[in-house]
Amino acid sequence: MAQITPQAFILGLSAIGAGLAMIGVIGAGIGVGFTSGKAVEGIARQPEAQGDIMKIMFIGMAVTETTGLFAFIVAIILMYANPFINLI
Repeated sequence: MAQITPQAFILGLSAIGAGLAMIGVIGAGIGVGFTSGKAVEGIARQPEAQGDIMKIMFIGMAVTETTGLFAFIVAIILMYANPFINLI
C-alpha cells in the first residue's frame, strides 16, 4: 500500500469537512420553506395584514439564509483557501 502524504491527508479531510459543512444549507432550505409556508397561511387567514406579514417574512428569511451562507463560505475556504495546508 502506498504511503499517503500529509498534504493529501489534509486535503482529503478538508474535502470531507467541506461536504459536512454543506449540511447547513439543507437546514437553511428547510427554514426558508417553513417561513414562506407559514407566511402564506397567515396571509390566507388575514389578507389585510399582507404587508406586515411579508415584511416579517423577508426578515426571517434573511436571518435563516445567513446560516446557509456561512456554511457555504466555510466549505469554499476549506476547498480553495485551505488554512491547514501550511501547517506541515
